[in-house]
Amino acid sequence: MVETNGKKIFDTVGADAVFTTCEYLKRYITGFLTEGGFVLTDKDGTTLYTDARYTEAAEKLLKGTEVRVREMDRFSNTPAELLKKYKTVGIAFEETFYPEYKKLSDMGLTLVDSSPAFRRCMAIKNEWELKNIARACDIAEEGFLKLLPEIKEGMTESEVAALLEYNMRTLGAYSTSFDTIVAFGAHAAVPHHVTGDTKLRFGDEILIDFGCKVDGYCSDITRTFLFGDDGKHADFKKAYAAVLAAHELVKENLKAGMTGGDGDAIARNYLESKGYGKYFTHSLGHGIGLNIHEFPFVRKGGQDVLENGMVFSDEPGVYLAGEYGIRIEDTITLKGGSVVSFMHKTDRNLVIL
Repeated sequence: MVETNGKKIFDTVGADAVFTTCEYLKRYITGFLTEGGFVLTDKDGTTLYTDARYTEAAEKLLKGTEVRVREMDRFSNTPAELLKKYKTVGIAFEETFYPEYKKLSDMGLTLVDSSPAFRRCMAIKNEWELKNIARACDIAEEGFLKLLPEIKEGMTESEVAALLEYNMRTLGAYSTSFDTIVAFGAHAAVPHHVTGDTKLRFGDEILIDFGCKVDGYCSDITRTFLFGDDGKHADFKKAYAAVLAAHELVKENLKAGMTGGDGDAIARNYLESKGYGKYFTHSLGHGIGLNIHEFPFVRKGGQDVLENGMVFSDEPGVYLAGEYGIRIEDTITLKGGSVVSFMHKTDRNLVIL
């Protein structure tokens, strides 16, 4: 059964009601994805207001939960009559355009920012959310393992990405977490390379950054490997060993109660000690949930406190422009104060196809 979060958000915001129109925030409260409409939560519970396109599916999915479903006219999305009985109403300032804010303000409502409450509550995943993330990670890894024997010389980056995405969908994912990154050779030195029509050659390194969604929740994983060994990868292999060691040190030493900056420093300090510090050009990690990048942020100097139940990435990297790039990434969580990885099917040691 879907676990809903309306009461948790309402209690945290502290207003007379919480009015939510942002799609992913509505999904967080209700567990149901809908375009348009809104969610209203007060002391009496949570109601999803949607139109006839979604009513049947919403009622079926949310039966037995705290969420009531009410059908509304798709073309008269006006909550004024519902809101006028409240004095204080929570809205997510970060996700609200000014015209909507002004309309609500002109009604005489005292508006309270619900964004901090969402950020705080969404950071700590419940068991249903963790289960979805775990399944999304399983599918991503299974799709990758199925991909490896399908990779052939002469394939383009886009063809490899398409195969991987097909594999993940056939295994049960309903979409990707983000645009899949496949980078051959020196393209891997660009952390967010745009997958293109470059063809694979013997001896190329391959970096693939990918993920998929299950019930809205994302996975995120990166694997770097070689397509054959032409004997020209001594420096690459040395750097790979350093990145892998940094990745594993984070798993061993990061603990609940540390800040994001503390976690980032575990990997960054090690890579600096090996001479690669200036080539680690991004943060160690980011929160993962309904969004592929969300709170907390595990970055240099970051003050976000890492707690049990948070889900985020462990992705140190080394990038030498025009030469090679390496990133090893798992989706991880904190449980019992220590790191638990969701990835347990794919090899983090250097693979040579």
